[in-house]
Amino acid sequence: MKIFNRAILKNLNGNQIQKAILLFGPPGAGKGTQAELLASKFYFYNLDTSRVLEEKFKNAKPGAQVKIHNAVYPVADELAKRKKGVLCSVEFTAFLMNKRIAEIHGLGKSLILSGSPRSLAEAEIEMPFLEELYGKENIHILFLDLPAEQTIFRNSNRRICELMRHSILYIPENANLKRCPLDGSRLMHRDLDNVETIKVRLEEFEQTAAPLEDYYRRHEYNLKKINADQYVENVFDDIIAALGPGFKVYEM
Repeated sequence: MKIFNRAILKNLNGNQIQKAILLFGPPGAGKGTQAELLASKFYFYNLDTSRVLEEKFKNAKPGAQVKIHNAVYPVADELAKRKKGVLCSVEFTAFLMNKRIAEIHGLGKSLILSGSPRSLAEAEIEMPFLEELYGKENIHILFLDLPAEQTIFRNSNRRICELMRHSILYIPENANLKRCPLDGSRLMHRDLDNVETIKVRLEEFEQTAAPLEDYYRRHEYNLKKINADQYVENVFDDIIAALGPGFKVYEM
């Protein structure tokens, strides 16, 4: 895979070295929501692992395969894993993500990764590549910490919109919404957001979180833990404080 030279992103606030923000945490911790807020505030590219996978599954033709080195990964098999709440094959996910990361970096953009890497094995593939492109000093990792009971509640009650995949939080004021307030498309439940699948996903996350956190600490990445069991606004404020003054706001 081609490695792009480190570039400089120019915005209306002047020059800014390309940075990468990684959000990880259990299902329902708000990774997607916070990634959208951060992307808007700093004008970073929001790369959501779930959307990358869903795009691959949606556009794949019958019998489609992904060849990685000497291994072959049938797309239908990876989709079946995802529907069960089990992580897709490490090599399959990392290959798709690294390809998109390289494309985004080549455009001179800073990056937000929402939910990737998802395991130690995936981190061992993605992180060296990400570090080579952006530099370790420019990678900021945020662990959105959420209790298990809140994970189950949030996921089983949330909906997304059909068009732009906006996540609609479950609060009493939203309970009777039929359409997305942002783009007007129909609201729907994801196949992944049923209680049994959520429990499988949560159990898998709990098995992978500790080794992943240990990996980041052993390799001396900038890792900070954020309390995700609070209102979105408060979580966002804590994230901004954790990132510090090195991040410039994009303004029109």
